[in-house]
Amino acid sequence: MNYSMRLMGEHDIPAVLAIQQESYASELLESRDIIRQRLLAFPELAWVAEDERGVCAYLFGYRSHNGKVTPLDGAFAEPRDADCLYLHDLAVAGRAAGRGIGPALVQRNLAHGRASRLQYSALVSVQESQQFWSRLGYRVEDALEPAQRDNLASYGVPAVYMVKPLH
Repeated sequence: MNYSMRLMGEHDIPAVLAIQQESYASELLESRDIIRQRLLAFPELAWVAEDERGVCAYLFGYRSHNGKVTPLDGAFAEPRDADCLYLHDLAVAGRAAGRGIGPALVQRNLAHGRASRLQYSALVSVQESQQFWSRLGYRVEDALEPAQRDNLASYGVPAVYMVKPLH
């Protein structure tokens, strides 16, 4: 089964919400409003993959600071001196699993981060996805400031902050 990738549009939000519902535990589900805010804040870093049945995966990203953890349901806001591409909420529909779509979406955003001269990429790993992210070059970063540890705890499930150098 083939797929293509494209920038996300507002018309994709219902499909994104359906994939989120299928992919995440109930305590990790985020609202339509926060999904829309993320899309509008960084439209160049919001991607979907489509197959013959429609949207089958998505990824949000934004520019941030290394070591800054976005809390669950937190809005994206870009600092003036961003040094990090933060990946948030990669999800692939069950029907599309195992086709390399997740890594392809990640690579698309990482290319943008490198082109923007960002030094790092970071994310929060949940639902035992740490091995997936490790295969893509991310490593656990335990040295977080107390406020950032609190943001990590907002996920309400085991969550790990991970970082990857982009150069």
